[in-house]
This record gives sequence, structure tokens and C-alpha cells, in this order.
Amino acid sequence: MMDWTDRHCRTFHRRFSRHALLYTEMVAGAALVHGPAERLLELDAAEHPVALQLGGSEPEVLARAVEIAAPYGYAEINLNVGCPSDRVQAGRFGACLMREPDLVAECLAAMRGATTAEVTVKCRIGVDEQEPEEALPRFLDAVAGAGIRRVIIHARKAWLKGLSPKENRSVPPLDYPLVHRMAAAYPELEIVLNGGLMTLEAAEVERAAGLAGTMIGRAAYHDPAAILGPADRVVFGADVPDVPARSAVLAMLPYIERWRSAGLPLNHITRHMLGAFAGQPGARRWRRTLSDGQHLPGAGPDLVLAALGEVAEAA
Repeated sequence: MMDWTDRHCRTFHRRFSRHALLYTEMVAGAALVHGPAERLLELDAAEHPVALQLGGSEPEVLARAVEIAAPYGYAEINLNVGCPSDRVQAGRFGACLMREPDLVAECLAAMRGATTAEVTVKCRIGVDEQEPEEALPRFLDAVAGAGIRRVIIHARKAWLKGLSPKENRSVPPLDYPLVHRMAAAYPELEIVLNGGLMTLEAAEVERAAGLAGTMIGRAAYHDPAAILGPADRVVFGADVPDVPARSAVLAMLPYIERWRSAGLPLNHITRHMLGAFAGQPGARRWRRTLSDGQHLPGAGPDLVLAALGEVAEAA
């Protein structure tokens, strides 16, 4: 979700759900240690709970990155061992680390020693020539030995040679049964399923079958009202009404005004809001109005209200 789940995206998604755990984009640990840490880590208190997702393969660097992040109050620190991009592989982190479970365990142990927040790991079921039935248990043994208790598993292999990152999200077949077998074989771990979940209902079916949770990425981004809007009621049992897109958009107007007053171009925020009314009457006009005007000088809350006027009142 790099370039997607920035602070403005998370603020919008938080308008739909108070309880869903939101994730940052993946941030290289070295970027926090040697780069503009405040710009990369800063978040609004209203975004919580948020998990910081790190990439890296050097235990000392990751531990220092976790220390730097501590004042920002992230609820969870997650090590990404699932991203298959060439850029990530070149830095020796992401999915290529599925081949080095002992090194991953060292990284996680170092991270745990640097924070009181929960440290988790996100992985694939294997990469390239690995046999998932063998590679995934070996990986889980290693991370459990490092004291990790929650593992998010993208239920696909990653093909590091021959497939693009986009193809790696859809071409390798999903293996949900393997993830469920791991949940049964490792009762001490909280196993969370990721990959291919397109609806809240589908995610709940998998969770009810014995998993600790589910993670939904792009589907929630493209249709937040359908997935995040009912989440507090359906997933967390809160006695609250589902949040419609119109309410979430209206709740964003003060936030938009504040950032526009600070000089931020409107499209930095509204690009994350284009899918607010997915599948609803007027959704296309909403997207067109925002897309055509959000780059213009002076565009602000008035444009959002004009786009909102293109959508049926019930949305």
C-alpha cells in the first residue's frame, strides 16, 4: 500500500471506523534512522489505533528505527516480509526474507527489545521454489521463537522473478486452507489472513473459521463505505450505526480546511476519497468532479461539497 495509506488516507478511513487497526505505508527502517523521521512518522491523534509498518533486514537499524518511532504512539510495529517489489528486494527486505527466517527472527527480537508496543510480522506463504507446506512452518517456528505472537499471512506465494508486484497480488493462487492449518498447528500464535478478501462478509467467514483476524487492503481503499462503514458493528460488536460515505466526507471538511490553510494542495487528501461512493448512484459524477478540480489553485472544501451534490442523498 505504498503511496496509498498515508496520514490523509488514514484520517479519512478513521471517519468510517473507530476500531479497525489502520496501517501506515511501509517505511524503510534506514529511512527513519538516516532521513526525515518526523515527516515519515508524524500522525494525528485522531488516527489511532495505527500500526507502523517497517521494512529492513538489519537488526540494529530496525531497533533504532523502533526507538525513534516510540514517541509517536503507534499501537503496533509490523515488519513487512511480504512485499515483492524489485526495489524492496534490492534492499534485502520484504518477501525475499522468507528465505532467511533466522535473520527475520533476529530482526524481530531486536525490535521487541526497543519498544513496549506489540511487534508483529507480515509474510507470504513462501517465495519462488519454496514449498509453502515446509517454508511457512519453518518461518512461523522462527518468529515464534523470537517472541512474536501475531502473524499476518498473505495467502499467496510471491514470485520474485517473473512476476511484477501487481501480478504477485493476483496471479499466484490463494491458499486459505494452508493458513487455517497453520492457525490450528500454532495455537499460541494469532494468525491473521490477508490476500484476496474483497468484502467484509468474506473476511468474517474466514475469521469465524478459526482465525484471529483478517486484513483487507485495496478493497477497503476502493470501497471504504462497504468495508469500513459497518466494521465497528459487524467485527467489533459495537452498538453503533454503520457509517455512510456522506457522513465520512462531511466529517473531513474541517480537516481539509485546516490542511488547505497550511498550503497543502487539495488532491493530496481527496485522491484518497475518490472511492467513497463506489457502486452508489452518482459515484461517477463524484469522482469526475473531484478529479477535474482537485488540482486547481484554490480548490478546497467548496469543491468537495460540489462533488457531494452530485451524489444521491441516501449515500
